[in-house]
Amino acid sequence: MIKYYTREQGRVKELLEPEAGSWINISPPFTPEELEEVAQQFDIPLDFLTDPLDIDERSRYEKDEDMKLIILSTPILNPLEEDIDAIFITIPMGIVLTPDHLITISAYENPVLSLFLENKVKIFDPEDEQLFVLQLFEQNVYRFLNCLKQLNQRRNLIEKELYFSSRNQELKYLLSIEKSLVYFASSLSDNELLKMKMKRTDFLGLRDDEDKIELFEDVIIDNSQALQMANMYTNILNGTMDAYGSIISNNLNLTIKRLTTITIILMVPTLVASFLGMNVTLPVDAEASHTFWLIIVISILSSVVLGWYFQRKNLF
Repeated sequence: MIKYYTREQGRVKELLEPEAGSWINISPPFTPEELEEVAQQFDIPLDFLTDPLDIDERSRYEKDEDMKLIILSTPILNPLEEDIDAIFITIPMGIVLTPDHLITISAYENPVLSLFLENKVKIFDPEDEQLFVLQLFEQNVYRFLNCLKQLNQRRNLIEKELYFSSRNQELKYLLSIEKSLVYFASSLSDNELLKMKMKRTDFLGLRDDEDKIELFEDVIIDNSQALQMANMYTNILNGTMDAYGSIISNNLNLTIKRLTTITIILMVPTLVASFLGMNVTLPVDAEASHTFWLIIVISILSSVVLGWYFQRKNLF
C-alpha cells in the first residue's frame, strides 16, 4: 500500500499524487511489481526498497549519487508469538532520501510511523527531510524505551507469581522476555553505531544547523540510555532465572529427602512383619491371641522412635 502525505495547517494530509516535498509511505500489503514501479518513478535503486524488507538486515546507511538510504531497527509486537517466542521483535525500517521526497518502507505495520500519521508528533514537516529523519530516530528510541518499560513490568508481575508457584508457564514467560531483551540490546547497539557514524560523516548535512546537531546528539544519548536499560534488565532477568532455578532445585532436594525419610519409616513395620512371618521359632506363643497385637505395637513403636529421631536431626 503506497500513500502520499503532506502537512497542512498542523495536520497530516493524504495526497492522491506525490508532490515536491511530500512523504511517501510504503506499508503492507504491497507487491514486488509496485516496488519496481516506485523505483522507476522516482529513479531509485530497487535494492533501496527491497533491502529493508529483509528481517535480518542490519542498521546501516548507503548513498548512491543523490539518493540516500538509511536502515534503522525498530521494535514491534511479535506477530507470531507463541509460549517461548519473544514478545517483541525488531524489524528494519527503510528511509530513502531523494532530492524531492522522503520515502519510508517497512515489511510490517510500524508503530513509529503511525505516530506521525496520527498527528502525535509536533513540529513535523515532511519538506524538512533532515528534521523528519531526526524525529523518526527520536520516536524510534522512545518506542524502545516504552517497550522496555512494558517488559520490565511484565517481569515484575511474573516474579510475584513465582513467589507462590513454580510452574513452567511463568518460566516460559521469563524466557520470552529474555529473548525480547536480547533483540533490543542487539538492535540498539546497531542503531547507536549507525547514528554515531552518521554524525561523524555528516551524512544528513547538519554541519551548519546547531539546533539539529543538538537534537541529533540528544537522540544518540537517549539511544545509549535505552541500550543501558536493555542490558541492565537482561542482567536482572538472568540473575532472577538463575535464582529461581536454584530455588526449584533446592525445593526438589527437600522433597526427595522427605520422601526418603518417609520410606525408611514405613520400611520398619515391613521389616518386623517379614522377620516374624518366617517359618522359625518365635520368642512368644504364636498361637496366643495377643501375639498379633504385640507385633503391631512393636512396629508402631519402632516407627515412632525412628520418626522422632529423624525429626530431632531435622531430616523430617
